[in-house]
Amino acid sequence: MATVGSNRKQAVTSKSRGPQVGRPLFSRGSWAETSRISEILRKETVGGVILLVAAGTALVWANSPWKGSYFGVRDFVLGGQWLGLHLDLSIGEWAADGLLAIFFFVVGLELKREFVAGDLRDPGRAALPIAAAVGGMVVPALIFVAFTAHVGDGALQGWAIPTATDIAFAVAVLAVISTHLPAALRTFLLTLAVVDDLLAVTVIAVFYTDEINIWALLGALIPLALFTLLVQRGVQAWWLLIPLGVVTWVLVHESGVHATVAGVLLGFAVPVLRSAKKKGESTGISMAEHFEHLLRPISAGFAIPVFAFFAAGVNFGGLTGLGRALSDPITMGIIAGLVLGKPIGIFFTTRVLAAVTRANLDSALRWVDVVGVSMLAGIGFTVSLLIGDLAYGLGSERDEFVKIGVLTGSLVAAALASLLLLSRNATYRRICNEETVDENQDGVPDVYESRQD
Repeated sequence: MATVGSNRKQAVTSKSRGPQVGRPLFSRGSWAETSRISEILRKETVGGVILLVAAGTALVWANSPWKGSYFGVRDFVLGGQWLGLHLDLSIGEWAADGLLAIFFFVVGLELKREFVAGDLRDPGRAALPIAAAVGGMVVPALIFVAFTAHVGDGALQGWAIPTATDIAFAVAVLAVISTHLPAALRTFLLTLAVVDDLLAVTVIAVFYTDEINIWALLGALIPLALFTLLVQRGVQAWWLLIPLGVVTWVLVHESGVHATVAGVLLGFAVPVLRSAKKKGESTGISMAEHFEHLLRPISAGFAIPVFAFFAAGVNFGGLTGLGRALSDPITMGIIAGLVLGKPIGIFFTTRVLAAVTRANLDSALRWVDVVGVSMLAGIGFTVSLLIGDLAYGLGSERDEFVKIGVLTGSLVAAALASLLLLSRNATYRRICNEETVDENQDGVPDVYESRQD
């Protein structure tokens, strides 16, 4: 995170370390992008705290004398088989398949926003988070396979569990420890998580779909096309869009593809750029921004916490049961994948990219800062639990091991990241102060003045 006053220092450093291709790694972006991401992270912080409370409540209830009522509620079946549609799902399945579709709709909006108008539209800036996300997926998967290859009986089905990053949980940790993480690192973390979500959706659609009902899948294209046509024309009428979205979800669910994929496809359909009335005149916020403002609070404050409440509840079975779970190869593979695999994959990929492009780290930061953020990305909660349910079946013994592994791995990753980031908080506080100085009182911090688009 170079400041205006450090530009000369960067130039000198670049000369001393060799030629530099493009901008330094983790350099500060534009004020518009930084302020947008800061607003998103503020909302995710609140949602992350609610998520932690929901997960904690589920754990307490599932291990209390009233645990039977918790599992009774989670496994209570709602719905039925109407018109040949298999909608007889337990409450836990409705939370995973239904409520998470809202979360993935917001993910779809954010993905399209990043690729069309955000950092990912610039190949130079997109290369780092994309490469880091891929590295942060490959290494944990390999570690999980190494732990479970000898087990057999479908244990390898869970290879994708430790590959996800939970941004809400991560920013909640940042809020709890009150670290002043620089804007460039926050942007990197969010963008990495967005790419991570895209990879997770792809993995779910490709590797966790057993049988496909091609007619239902083709049928889903009809309401999806109508939804796309309406939003592209600027129609915001909820009484038209919501039924089309629900029908798309139902048909995707019936097709055998996980229903949350419908949320991403619907999000992709929404236009990101503002439509213009006349040349140079904008109609206001884009359709994507409109939907994001409406649905992100619902996603972060309700959909994800409710899913977490029903997904995180696991009965440890006392110290003996907990010890047995922690010694299981699946549990150990998940913990090692999150705590070791994620940071190794992200950090190693970043260093390789820096070496290949001969790019220097921004002069305000050190590589230990990248290690800290990489550890923070090891918090894999929501999507990891979802993949665990898909891999082994909700309520199975292995699914219980998955929950213990995800919870333990995420907490250990959060603790290690907190210790490392807190050790650098004095530096982060100084950078944060530099990024908020606005001497000319124009609403844009002075360090961003030279970067306005």
